Amino acid sequence: MEITGASALVTGGASGLGLATARRLARGGANVTIVDLPTSAGAEIAAELGGTFAAADVTDPEQVAAAVAAAAAPLRVVVNCAGIAPPAKVLDRDGTPSPLAAFTKVIQVNLIGTYNVLSQAAASMARTDPTDSGDRGVIVNTASVAAFDGQIGQPAYAASKGGIHALTLPVARELARYGIRVCTIAPGIMETPMLAGLPQAAQDSLGQQVPYPQRLGRPDEYAALVQHLIENGYLNGETIRLDGAIRMAPK
Repeated sequence: MEITGASALVTGGASGLGLATARRLARGGANVTIVDLPTSAGAEIAAELGGTFAAADVTDPEQVAAAVAAAAAPLRVVVNCAGIAPPAKVLDRDGTPSPLAAFTKVIQVNLIGTYNVLSQAAASMARTDPTDSGDRGVIVNTASVAAFDGQIGQPAYAASKGGIHALTLPVARELARYGIRVCTIAPGIMETPMLAGLPQAAQDSLGQQVPYPQRLGRPDEYAALVQHLIENGYLNGETIRLDGAIRMAPK
């Protein structure tokens, strides 16, 4: 799949991994549509990249349908980066179960939101004419190493990211008939806005937990892997860890 001239949609594209991906795809010649919340910097980023901003909540079917429709046709690339990671244990300090709504919210945004975008984008891709090589599109989802090494306080986040990993292969198998590939990236500890608020000493400590290189992952390293997944036509149905060989401790 060629990036130059392709239409690409990136959720969570106004910050973090999504922003790095949107910028890399735009530099590669793609027509980028950024999907993010109305309160985000999506409009400014889209203007900077010469792309389009589609304000949407990934859990809302109508808003996502409008965002997919706003992307330039034919849609060839979709990257799901939107997500949240509020910590919550199963039991709070006095042994009371944490509110179910908190768990539900994380699953709704991370897992169901990814599926909502994936399914509506796939429907759009399936209606397009294939390239000369038979390709119609590439969908890249974002899981996390928490899908495999979830820590204490991460049951909702780990479950949501584990779900994204689990749906990758069956969706890739189903969409193969349309020439649509589906892969997932499972990042480790990355330099994202979530971690940027921590003191530098805390960030350095997290980086030292990574076997090699001993640092936090960089958003553009995630974006570079997205680019490779798009361009390597034999990668399909796979979840790839991008983590410097880290295996997370219980806490």
